[in-house]
Amino acid sequence: MKDDKTISMQGNERVVWLDWLRVAACFMVMVVHSTEPFYLGGEGALILTQGDAFWASLFDCLVRSCVPLFIIASSYLQLPSRYSAGEFFRRRTVRVLVPFVVWTLVYAFLWGEPVDNLKNLLLNFNYASGHLWFVYMLVGVYLLIPMLSPWAEKVSKRELQVYLAICLFTTVIPLIRDWASDEALAVIYGPSGLPRQALYPLWGECSWNGYGTFYYLSGFVGYVLLGLYLRRFVGDLSWGKTLGIAIPCYAAGFAIAFGGFLRRVMETAAGTFPVEGLVEKAVWWETTWCNDTLGVALMAIAWVLLFRKIKACGAFYRKVLLPISKASYGMYLCHLVLLVPICGAIRGWLGVGADGLLGFWTTPVEILLGAVCSFVCVAVVCVGLQRIPKIGKYIIG
Repeated sequence: MKDDKTISMQGNERVVWLDWLRVAACFMVMVVHSTEPFYLGGEGALILTQGDAFWASLFDCLVRSCVPLFIIASSYLQLPSRYSAGEFFRRRTVRVLVPFVVWTLVYAFLWGEPVDNLKNLLLNFNYASGHLWFVYMLVGVYLLIPMLSPWAEKVSKRELQVYLAICLFTTVIPLIRDWASDEALAVIYGPSGLPRQALYPLWGECSWNGYGTFYYLSGFVGYVLLGLYLRRFVGDLSWGKTLGIAIPCYAAGFAIAFGGFLRRVMETAAGTFPVEGLVEKAVWWETTWCNDTLGVALMAIAWVLLFRKIKACGAFYRKVLLPISKASYGMYLCHLVLLVPICGAIRGWLGVGADGLLGFWTTPVEILLGAVCSFVCVAVVCVGLQRIPKIGKYIIG
């Protein structure tokens, strides 16, 4: 079995394609967040024009698998773990938790009421910096890795394929819930006051038990196992085989995510724009965009297969891409500090929707320009911060 290309750099082995993937996933995150203002607003959900509905769905769906890509990359490198549980968690604390605490406090004082924000941090992340949900999930994944590592070292290819098939089935469950919920269910509120529709119970779930048959193999565990499968059992595929798998996976995944969002928006609008509602309406629009749904999983598989073909490790890789890859976690943590004002300034300059400076093309230009400008600025800042002697790693990771 041919291994993915690695290079030795400063005493460490780098898997080249993972660096390319991390940088791309980081840019994808910024595309996602540059798109959000075009369907979120008002009381929570707001789309001004039918054109904005199309562009928001197009751009968000193209890159929606960004978060799963981070998990696959982490699993590929960390599972099975080469360290004892204690050493593994010590390394992850410096790399993940310390920068997370730093930027959590920055957001607590930057947006909203600092005292209330600090109180809320005892129970959860602050909702003004909602992207930090990712770190809580990531910590949960890391808690599993020492426990899974002995099994990961000896699991057979066929056994792992069975588990991956079960995990892939669980990505259909959110769609089954949506289909089964043919009438309104109770809406529940968390400490933020954000409404969320109660989930339709399936396969053992009920009011006194939320842990159904597929609970323990759902969510992000499938992406963890996919990273393991790629590392242990998938060799260097030819371009023909890669494209033969990746293109159908991506096309099917994109169709599910893109079509699902637009169908729900059009059903809400009933031919009239702007369309708006409380935030649970946007949550419903996003049903096929969630990280644990089939469309996103299929697109993640396609992206990974394509990135595994990248072998380029020349001057651009060493001088530009590699430093950005090393700073990618910090970029994820802090990017909203710059992205929000940058996207706001661009929207103020170009205007809104079809009435904007570029007419029909105003919205896509604003999304792309906001993402590119934010990515460049955040990359420059984070690479610079990471190079500060002694404290850089505690800020950026």
